[in-house]
Amino acid sequence: MLIFLAVMITGYFIYSKIFLPPKGDFTKEPIEVKIKPGFSLRIIADTLESKGLIKNKEDFILANKLFRNVNRLKAGRYNIKKGLSVYDVMNIIVEGKTSNIKVVIQEGLISTQIASILAKKVEIDSTKFIKLLSDTSIINQFKLRSNSLEGYLFPNTYFFHWGITEKEIIKILLKEFNRNFSDSLKAIATDKGWKVGQILTLASIIEGEALIDSERAVISSVYHNRLQKGMLLQADPTIQYIIPDGPRRLLNKDLAIDSPYNTYIYPGLPPGPVNNPGKISIVAAISPVKTDYLYFVAKGDGSHIFSKTLSQHLRAKKDFDAYRRKIKRQQRLNNR
Repeated sequence: MLIFLAVMITGYFIYSKIFLPPKGDFTKEPIEVKIKPGFSLRIIADTLESKGLIKNKEDFILANKLFRNVNRLKAGRYNIKKGLSVYDVMNIIVEGKTSNIKVVIQEGLISTQIASILAKKVEIDSTKFIKLLSDTSIINQFKLRSNSLEGYLFPNTYFFHWGITEKEIIKILLKEFNRNFSDSLKAIATDKGWKVGQILTLASIIEGEALIDSERAVISSVYHNRLQKGMLLQADPTIQYIIPDGPRRLLNKDLAIDSPYNTYIYPGLPPGPVNNPGKISIVAAISPVKTDYLYFVAKGDGSHIFSKTLSQHLRAKKDFDAYRRKIKRQQRLNNR
């Protein structure tokens, strides 16, 4: 009888520690907990106790041993409310109920900028991310004819779990690229004599130039026309790609940089994309509108003036330079 009573008392003692929520007033706001890959059971228990999510780390350790969950706890970023039982907290981590992190990758970013965003948001190793962009195993897996994944990191809004690896993120971006640069689009490009890499390169230049969606196909027509006539592209985004402190206003010395990406010196398309373009720019690169334009210059409001002849272009450029000087004068007056 005494043994039975002892067993009952011990059982209730364990039950109360594991299954009953702790007493006390708790805030409704969840607490963020980061469990990194490789964390031991004791480190996880210490973390939960320090956050006030469990009263006693030994109870958490005991629960995981009883339910054989020692090796089933999943890394990730969790938002856990206070006041849960040890059993409930354990199950959240065993089931991997992580909170997703919203990451916005805008059109026109270069790979280093994307790596920086991911490092801040999901705490990946940006250096490792950049290194993986030339990993032939990933490139071959997605059947891409390229030496680098610059241009293939598709811009979109993503939701990643904390603890995701650099390689997993890259594969998600590449899957999104394949979904948007569909087989039908690739077929249209092929029928027109273009390779995927060439289209992406042209699309990246368009992305770097255009702020207004309706102008992308027109800007594309300018570059198509210049390529057909054997003219230098003279595309500023290709220079921005090779200067170390861009983007900024380009100087004459920048246009003289000896690089295959310098379209002011070398004819044709540069060796590869100069950023990661969105779908609208990709479509514009494949299907430009028909124009006779060979030049364009910014108006200062995000739009451009397009010209058919050099003389028209020089007049438009002169007007823009005058507009720029006017803005500078106004800024100086405002700063007085």
